[in-house]
Amino acid sequence: MEVKIGVQYAARELVLESAQTPAEIEQIVTQAIASEGTLSLTDERGRRVIVPVDKVAYVEIAEAAPRAVGFTVR
Repeated sequence: MEVKIGVQYAARELVLESAQTPAEIEQIVTQAIASEGTLSLTDERGRRVIVPVDKVAYVEIAEAAPRAVGFTVR
């Protein structure tokens, strides 16, 4: 699962690959916003991303697109 987090006053968004389901990620984000604390997510490699909820602009949850290898025609 690919998760993109937009952060206020940051030029780039945070992108991480997570093994969690979209429902689990949505629940974590919703709980973080309700608690007005921090949003903490862990990627597939065990790295943790922590963002203050008051700086989160948006969270996009999407299926990870398979990467094409070689020359393909679409």
